[in-house]
Amino acid sequence: MNEKVENLILEHLRIMRTDLSSLKEEMVGMRAEMRAVKQYMAGFMTDETRQDGEIAELKLRLDRIEKRLELSEG
Repeated sequence: MNEKVENLILEHLRIMRTDLSSLKEEMVGMRAEMRAVKQYMAGFMTDETRQDGEIAELKLRLDRIEKRLELSEG
């Protein structure tokens, strides 16, 4: 092959390697962000589950109070 063609191919390969390296770095950052979002969502779901339990407990207490005061229809 002609030396100019070989140099041109090598230059393009170096550029492609640089671009690929940049993409890999971006992927690492995106994975870190995705982990952070997953952790946030897990915490959110835990809080929501806890709140649902507290609401259910409050409903039971309210039902008992209504029965004692004969305010309920049941």
